This record gives sequence, structure tokens and C-alpha cells, in this order.
Amino acid sequence: MEAAAKVQRQMVRLRGRSYVAFVFVPTVPIQDWLQEIDATIARSPGFFAGRPVVIDLSSVDLSQAGIAHLLTSLQDRNIRVLGIEGVEEGRLTPTMPPLLSGGRSCVVEPTAAKKPEAKAETKPTSLLLEAPVRSGQTVIFPEGDVTILGSVGSGAEVVAGGSIHIYGALRGRAMAGVNGHTSARIYCQKIEAELLAIDGFYQTADDIDAALRGKPAQAWLQGNTMRITALN
Repeated sequence: MEAAAKVQRQMVRLRGRSYVAFVFVPTVPIQDWLQEIDATIARSPGFFAGRPVVIDLSSVDLSQAGIAHLLTSLQDRNIRVLGIEGVEEGRLTPTMPPLLSGGRSCVVEPTAAKKPEAKAETKPTSLLLEAPVRSGQTVIFPEGDVTILGSVGSGAEVVAGGSIHIYGALRGRAMAGVNGHTSARIYCQKIEAELLAIDGFYQTADDIDAALRGKPAQAWLQGNTMRITALN
């Protein structure tokens, strides 16, 4: 008896998912650059744990052996390198992370580059979250400000192109001004942050004045220095 049933072919199920990857841009001398990485890890031991990292080699001229040594040095520090960019493919070996291209920073194109609208009023773009950001969650909004009416849990992350306003406790990470807005600020009603960053300049928990812990605070840039003060 000939089987009438036909085997159903199952289609491959694909899902899109984005991750926030740190982009490391090594500078020479490499040993001094690695010492800065060590200083960051010493202040916050779990800072890079489990985080995908991309190495941008466009600012250095490393041989194949030099690249291999750099990757080994980062691996010894438990830093996971997802890919490499800014280098010729011929300098990479098959055992090295792949060469990446097409990556996009959290950058918003300048208004002048967009199609102008006649006498259109430019309004700031913002994201409002009424629920707390729980541990392990990540909020990314490079287009403007982020306002959170609740708290940001330990291990959570908020990334904004503009300022970040948190009407509860900030126990996780907050990164403002990621599109180059040096005037961005971070506000919270209770500062217990793991990390604060504005336009790439950051402070970890150990850098924050202990007198500010658990109190309302704000952070902003003064030149190339992050200032964190009480919010009166």
C-alpha cells in the first residue's frame, strides 16, 4: 500500500535580534591602551562580562602577529571579541574573529542633511516609558531623550541619543548623548548606578562620590570630564 501522506517540509525560522556591542579602538602604544582597559576592569570587574566587542583597527597599523597578540591579550581579560573592522582581510587568519562591515553607530544624521521642510517647527523626539526597566533589559533610543517613570534595575541598560530622565532609582547603566550630543545629561531620583556615560565619557560605580549614593543626582560633561552632583 502506497503511503499517501507526504512529509511536510519545515521552513527555517528566522528572527531578528539586535545587541549593543562595544567598539574598541586601540591606540599605540598598545600596552598603554591595555593598561587603561585593566584600570576599567579593576574599577568594575563585571563591566565587559558577556558583552560582545568589536575591534576597530583603523587607527593602528598592526601586523598579523600583532593582531593575534592583541586578541589573545583581550581574551586573557575575558573580553569576547565578536568581530574585527578597519583592517585588510589578508591580515586576518581563519581562526580570528570575522571581518565585519556595515555596522552602524547609534548616530542620528544632522538635521541639515535631511530634506528641509518649509517653516516646519522642529520638535525634540523623546521616548516615555511608564514601566520600570528590569534587570537584563536594554532600552535603545538614539533619536532623542528617554524618560522613565520607574526605576532601572541592576544589570539593565538605557541608551539614548539625548538626555536620560529617570524618576526612580538608577541601579543599572545609563548612556546618554551617544549620537555626539555633549550637552546631554542624566537625571535620576536615586543614584546607585553601575555606570554613567555621556558621549563616550564614563564613570563606573567606584568613581561616583559615595556621598551621592541613594540621592537625587545629575550628570553632565564639562569639557572632557564628567561631573556628577546632587540634584537640588
